[in-house]
Amino acid sequence: MPHCIALVDDDRNILTSVTMALEAEGFQVRSYTDGAEALRGITAQPVDLAVLDIKMPRMDGMELLQRLRKVSLVPVIFLTSKDDEVDEVLGLRMGADDYIKKPFSQRLLIERIRALLRRGELVQDGDNTQPSIQRGQLLLDTARHTCRWKDRMVDLTVTEFMILKSLAIRPGHVKNRDQLIDAAYGEHIYVDDRTIDSHIKRLRKKFRDVDGAFEQIETLYGVGYRYRDEQ
Repeated sequence: MPHCIALVDDDRNILTSVTMALEAEGFQVRSYTDGAEALRGITAQPVDLAVLDIKMPRMDGMELLQRLRKVSLVPVIFLTSKDDEVDEVLGLRMGADDYIKKPFSQRLLIERIRALLRRGELVQDGDNTQPSIQRGQLLLDTARHTCRWKDRMVDLTVTEFMILKSLAIRPGHVKNRDQLIDAAYGEHIYVDDRTIDSHIKRLRKKFRDVDGAFEQIETLYGVGYRYRDEQ
């Protein structure tokens, strides 16, 4: 069954051209011209991935993402204005998986969509060689894409799960941003360093919402990140 993509943008020219490009690649597409309409549609009929413009009438992309994250971990790609770095960082901190700046190449968007969907399938299929990872109070179930800390559930997006898994596999070992980008997005996908930093901040926040004393993800300034070795 083809993957279903929600495309949300108030620019009908973008909706038409991107829909045609995605359908030509074998995707099903549901298009929406504003966030309120998209929220109703995606809630009623879940999709495999959503592409959201940030600036829209009635309900912008930020509010739409915030509401979606209350009920769904669907992968989300933001479409941002060329110089809107604040929106990019804020969107990632709110739980977006990726962003692309306008004007954008349709081929680039399709590659990013495929990369996110592949990662989601890898997580769902699990890791036959290491179906679960336990590090002290942390338990990652790669087959079910679940994360527990001190036996309490921590809901993670696909991107957050892949980053945490990469760090937790080898506690005490430093991973630089390029290594975490490869783990989260796959090779040959360019992602700005700020993207990883924003995902790390959101990961920490999610764990601290469960346990205010959580300090397992350490920053080595100028080097990268590591998961604290409890041995």
